[in-house]
Amino acid sequence: MTEDPGSGEPVDLSARARAHDSVRAVLSDDHIHERGVAAAQLVAAAVLAESGVAGLAEMTVVLSLEFASALERIAGDRGLAAVDLADVWFMD
Repeated sequence: MTEDPGSGEPVDLSARARAHDSVRAVLSDDHIHERGVAAAQLVAAAVLAESGVAGLAEMTVVLSLEFASALERIAGDRGLAAVDLADVWFMD
């Protein structure tokens, strides 16, 4: 475990690496969205197989921490509250 630089929260380095793998999988092919989603699902399935539900939960927490940190930076640049930006981001 180490400390997440954005939040000060303890983070499992393997969960952080797998979260990075998942994000890169989605970003890897801008033209074929389904391929990126399928690759991210493979990462999640591998984490579940290797580390069980606890590992998948840890990866989810890491993704949430990193996304929240990014939203805070974006919101700050625009003079917005991060929580408001998150509400807009997830609006259907």
